[in-house]
Amino acid sequence: MASTIDEETIAQLQAPEVVNATANSLTYYRSQPGNLRSYSNVESVSLGTGYSIYSSTILPAIRSTDFELILVTCFWARSATLDALNDALLELSAKGLSQERKIRIRICFSSSSLLQKLLHTQSLRGQTWTPSTWKSKLGLPAASELSGLDMEVISIFQLPFSVMHPKFVIVDRKRVLLPSCNVSWEEWFEGCVSLTGAVTEQFLTFWLNFWADENIAELPPVTQERETSSPLVADGSTNRLLAVRMLSGQDVPSTLLPSPHQRFNLPWLSSSAAPPTPLNIYLLTLFARAKRSIYIQTPNFTAEPVSTAVFGCLARGVDVSIVTSRKLMRLEQLVTAGTTTHRCVSELVERYMRLHEQVKAARTDTDAETGLVPRAVGQLIVNYYKPRNECDHEPVQSHLKLTIADQEIAVFGSGNMDRASWYTSQELGLALRSRKLVDDIWHCLQQAMADRTTTVYSSA
Repeated sequence: MASTIDEETIAQLQAPEVVNATANSLTYYRSQPGNLRSYSNVESVSLGTGYSIYSSTILPAIRSTDFELILVTCFWARSATLDALNDALLELSAKGLSQERKIRIRICFSSSSLLQKLLHTQSLRGQTWTPSTWKSKLGLPAASELSGLDMEVISIFQLPFSVMHPKFVIVDRKRVLLPSCNVSWEEWFEGCVSLTGAVTEQFLTFWLNFWADENIAELPPVTQERETSSPLVADGSTNRLLAVRMLSGQDVPSTLLPSPHQRFNLPWLSSSAAPPTPLNIYLLTLFARAKRSIYIQTPNFTAEPVSTAVFGCLARGVDVSIVTSRKLMRLEQLVTAGTTTHRCVSELVERYMRLHEQVKAARTDTDAETGLVPRAVGQLIVNYYKPRNECDHEPVQSHLKLTIADQEIAVFGSGNMDRASWYTSQELGLALRSRKLVDDIWHCLQQAMADRTTTVYSSA
């Protein structure tokens, strides 16, 4: 199934109508979409709050930086996570001074406050934050404390709602960390995958084509070490995570799935067809080709194409399990989608129940002469995330974005199954294709999610 989905996605991206529809977008992949495919060495998956993931997984990798650190996030806020990041930046500055060679740091974000977004330049070149603003406006150390760094901070945002939503970290162009969390204060259920291998070039290409200065210099030949780098997890910090699993996924077939930002249109005035981005096309193809099961964990569930595709899976006999949040960012849902997750979930359940009754009636009225029996519909399970009340620093909402198909393919990244992600925001996903790897990820997820859901509906 995996190779078929890749091939179908690439074929759709090459179709003239898709090429024409994306002519005005920042689609560096248009000429050769096949180049989005590569291989990953998957080192680990970590699940916990954003702070625990940063302190246990991301910051140890950041501290290992020798030449260049690229940090991309969506939301930037003063928080314990930012404090810990600041400590790491101070350490890197000291390292740069000791080795008499500045370490290049590039920090990229989209949103830090309502006022920042209202006053933000609409140029896609973004706003470069001068060193004098780092401490007062962004909560970073003063520039005088970072003299061992060649650091730049840039933000890009498009009014009214086009955030640049990806979150990833590239260390020395040899390791990538792909978290769901921002540099912020929320205590939400998050995830992070650590990767090395050829896939790092895919993330770097994405960054270079959107965020980077055109004149950015090449690195010294440190990348020769990329295959020998070892996984980094902070000693004694894993107990703050809900679950962590060291993985040994070597040369895992992978596909980078960018989704360029789009101009916001009112949901009741725009077409129901989602923009034909690699991420959107891949997910819809994944749903259409699934044979046994689909698992979706998403902060919100308001994207009509997803609901329609999920219903199609159920009608074909594919089991579907959804974990989402009932009351996460409800105002944003109403503004960007004109609806809410709870309403969309209720509509899906009602539609499924009608289908179930129709199939049940058809089975009762089976033509005795032909003996044909209509195919049973798939099972539908919908859960809302529910925190454990008795735990300190318990994640209060689920912010993980993960789709698993047939226990063979896992799609991580920044994209939610909501209208904002499917129609407006810039997103970035990564598909990993390995039955053993997905099985390991699944068991880690089940460990972390134990006793953290409440069932909304189950046909099982």
